[in-house]
Amino acid sequence: MITVPVRDRIAGLTADDLPAYLYDLAALRAHAASVRAALPARVELYYAAKANPEPPVLAALSGIVTGYEVSSGGELAHARAAVPGAPLAFGAPGKTPAEIATALRLGVERFHVESEHELRLLGALAARLAPERTVDVLLRVNIPVAPEALDGVALAMGGRPTPFGIDPADIGGCLRVLDGPDCAALRLRGIHAHLASGLDAAAQLAVAGQITDWAAGLSARHRIPLPEVNVGGGMAVDYADPAARFDWAAFGAGLAGILDRHPGLTLRIEPGRALTAYCGWYATEVLDVKRSHGEDFAVLRGGTHHLRTPAAKQHDQPFAVLPTEDWPHPWPRPGVRDARITLAGQLCTPKDLLARHARVARLRAGDRVVFAMAGAYAWNISHHDFLMHPRPGFHYL
Repeated sequence: MITVPVRDRIAGLTADDLPAYLYDLAALRAHAASVRAALPARVELYYAAKANPEPPVLAALSGIVTGYEVSSGGELAHARAAVPGAPLAFGAPGKTPAEIATALRLGVERFHVESEHELRLLGALAARLAPERTVDVLLRVNIPVAPEALDGVALAMGGRPTPFGIDPADIGGCLRVLDGPDCAALRLRGIHAHLASGLDAAAQLAVAGQITDWAAGLSARHRIPLPEVNVGGGMAVDYADPAARFDWAAFGAGLAGILDRHPGLTLRIEPGRALTAYCGWYATEVLDVKRSHGEDFAVLRGGTHHLRTPAAKQHDQPFAVLPTEDWPHPWPRPGVRDARITLAGQLCTPKDLLARHARVARLRAGDRVVFAMAGAYAWNISHHDFLMHPRPGFHYL
């Protein structure tokens, strides 16, 4: 679970160096390269920077991914600085005029347009701020899919009423706007449809096939070329079983079959969590072990203000115990053996839980706990300043 470089670095940290995030960038590059190798040549691999925008992480993916998907003006400026020259795609609803202007100034390669109003706004700003260039856009559409396609999905952004994307009934109006003088600076390149997160390879392929067929139908009906289709990200990551990985080989083979049905088409995917989750660890120390109303609790340095993922997803973060034999106090060392224990943080809320009723062979105050799969949607989505505890350290290996 813990790579050798990460284990060695943790061993060299003092208690005051904890909590700490540790990222194995070599492991990240190896994983990303294996994903790239599983995909057909006509599939572009963009990394969704929202999953983990740390500059060393973005840089580690450079040369493996095709580009980066960003979702705010801050993210796009950050990514442009971290990986200069890399292609950027700008998505997300609610883009402000200032953000669109920044994207035009920084030369974003693709705009994912979410509404007719946003399309008109982009057209007007492009004509004024970038009159010398053609601005390429994908229309993000809330495409209807088979009812069973998104059954059981915890996070659905499409296929049902949502604030994301354009209703299919409004696509005709967007095409007329694109064909008019107000959007002369824009060029339609294709369709974007990120409908859900947490899908396994078979479900992802089913959705990708429906998106691509829908786009092909739109192209035929309106007699317009749509050479690109972005089917989004959302590849499943199983925190309950870290060894279970998304089946990239099966997914790549399935995408090849979709491309065979659509000669000349370029597909694009935007995984985030599925690329970086496995390269990050959150290491900390047990401050206390106590029993309350018949249940055991370990109180750790740090907590969900550093690692919000388990609170946000309501899951138990996988972890390993690294025993520390040094006990500097003259009183007995609190701990448990062969027990189920809940791992809590330092916050003054009962929701500050990282793992619930987890089985441990032994856990004592002073031992170290290392949470795996902390390389995505962890530090960057956490409420850092609540209670003003110190921030963790960061180590890029």
